[in-house]
Amino acid sequence: MYFLTHLAAAALVGRYARLAPAWLVAGAALPDLVDKPLGTLGVVDLYHTVGHTALLAPLAVAVALTGRAGLALAVGWASHLFLDAFHIVINGRPTDALFLVWPLAVPPDPLALPPGAFFRYYLWSPSFFLEVVFWLALGALAVRERRAGRPLLARP
Repeated sequence: MYFLTHLAAAALVGRYARLAPAWLVAGAALPDLVDKPLGTLGVVDLYHTVGHTALLAPLAVAVALTGRAGLALAVGWASHLFLDAFHIVINGRPTDALFLVWPLAVPPDPLALPPGAFFRYYLWSPSFFLEVVFWLALGALAVRERRAGRPLLARP
């Protein structure tokens, strides 16, 4: 799933969960802001490692317990992991979802493509079409809310 889709989905969660969209977006950005540079620099072999592991869930819970901003940050992070796992499974690579328990397990045949090569692979995949539908629905919602004189992202 693409970075901007993670951010838009998190902001949309804020609309319905009454959590601060800025903190949700920050949480949704975290896994890629940690892992993409690590993978690009060759520190790790994959692009779903440290920031994408669900083994950080106890830390996320601790952050969530600090208040509404912490809760929004943790929910944004969890939404990122959920959406990445969902898109991997939909694309027919369910064993790649083992990234959720990195470093305890590593996908047996990971894609391990840098962001540019991943773009070419991702085009026309099943989750690519779901992502297009998401953006079309988000655009339709934005038009509807604008016509009604309401902001797309209301503050909690």
